[in-house]
Amino acid sequence: MSNYHVDTLCLQAGYTPQNGQSRLMPIIQSTTYKYDSSEQMGRLFDLEESGYFYTRLANPTSDMAAARIAALEGGIGAMLTSSGQAANFFALFNICEAGSHIVAASAIYGGTLNLLSTTLKKMGIEVTFVHPDAPAEELDAAFQENTRAVFAESLSNPSLVVLDIEKFAQAAHSHGVPLIVDNTFPTPVNLRPFEFGADIVTHSTTKYLDGHGSTVGGAIVDSGNFDWDAHADKFPGLTTPDESYHGIVYTQKFGKLAYITKATAQLMRDLGSIPAPMNAYLLSLGIETLALRMERHCSNALKVAQYLEKHPKVSFVQYPGLPSSPYYALAQKYMPHGTCGVISFGVKGGRAAANKFSDALRLAAIVTHVADSKTCILHPASTTHRQLTEEQLMEAGIPGDMLRLSVGIENPEDILADIEQALEKLD
Repeated sequence: MSNYHVDTLCLQAGYTPQNGQSRLMPIIQSTTYKYDSSEQMGRLFDLEESGYFYTRLANPTSDMAAARIAALEGGIGAMLTSSGQAANFFALFNICEAGSHIVAASAIYGGTLNLLSTTLKKMGIEVTFVHPDAPAEELDAAFQENTRAVFAESLSNPSLVVLDIEKFAQAAHSHGVPLIVDNTFPTPVNLRPFEFGADIVTHSTTKYLDGHGSTVGGAIVDSGNFDWDAHADKFPGLTTPDESYHGIVYTQKFGKLAYITKATAQLMRDLGSIPAPMNAYLLSLGIETLALRMERHCSNALKVAQYLEKHPKVSFVQYPGLPSSPYYALAQKYMPHGTCGVISFGVKGGRAAANKFSDALRLAAIVTHVADSKTCILHPASTTHRQLTEEQLMEAGIPGDMLRLSVGIENPEDILADIEQALEKLD
């Protein structure tokens, strides 16, 4: 199945029904699974045998949806989590502990920035933030002896900075640590970070992968490419015995699947941020139309961005698909077929004008969401990034008058008409 194109994988990967079985992925809505012997159950608990025994650790429906996402990204394994935030936390905490250090791009989602700068700090994990546009020398200088990972977003939310993945991957690997990339906005339809050197990919599946605003979820995908044993002293959780599993060494026992197996068997066991099987089913159903939706999102967004760029009441437009964007060249390198449906822009008049414009929209809704089928808008500085200081907002590329417009898949003429009537109401 790896030879199929990504739009075919959206429909076919993860579940292959056998003769007489359900055409659709089944929903296994069960907490537990029956076995005929205690001995076999014991082998499952010891990771000596694969199978299902408690849904907090693994569930067939969730695993099928995860396998679909892994196939889309070109990874060897994946796991679902209850949210995108949980996915990013698990991805980092799987290889970090008190005393560790992370290098992270500063242009990231506000909630993720809070996770790294506040919550992980309380756990004894320090973070150095570097702007994605920083030269290689500045990026290299951010590393410390205790650095264990590099984290960035492929296309930042909401500033739409395009990550130079190869630059970040080279820096990470030169210091013997993996590059973790949140690929939520482009999705694997438009970008597969593993092809450019990333090692781990995360997603907020709540966004385009689900596509309908029906389920909150996250995913972690392992490329299987990072050699943990080559840097064994940095990653003892993977390369030394895990006493909670009778001394299993993940790299010895599971080889290339060491990272994702530890995340599932250890972190999910202990922290329990699992998705409901029904949510995993709805996610998988949403992915079936992902390629079609992304094509429409991108074409609609480009039309809207071109319109906004020419409007006299618009102060700036950030969309990597525009030739005027400083990230156009990087977007063409990494995402030549389209970026996403999200546009960041400002209206003349600052915060007050931005709020007036949002309130005047009729088709587009003001919601704390982004990247689903319906057009919506948000003022990040007042909502998703309101915990940040003015200095942090500027570092993240989010001026106070910025609006985040998530262009849906409605008819583009209707979207443009709604924007036009709202702009007419501004002074």
